[in-house]
Amino acid sequence: MMYYYGNFDGGFLPFHFLGFIGMLAFWALVIAGIVWLVRNASGTSNGSTTSAHGSPLDILKTRYAKGEITKEQFESMKKDIHG
Repeated sequence: MMYYYGNFDGGFLPFHFLGFIGMLAFWALVIAGIVWLVRNASGTSNGSTTSAHGSPLDILKTRYAKGEITKEQFESMKKDIHG
């Protein structure tokens, strides 16, 4: 016995793509959320802008201690940092 299912003959219906687009959008949002969580999980929570190596003055002091810059350069750069 054959059943009648309406006017669907197994061909293309334009509204089939709405479900496909919705599925793609859902997974894109899930992946973007995971990427956002991973990137922000390792960041600082206090919102500071110092780098992982310390403040600019700390970096300058380290360079001076290693002998990479002279005392005159250190004083000049320190003046530039503090304005």
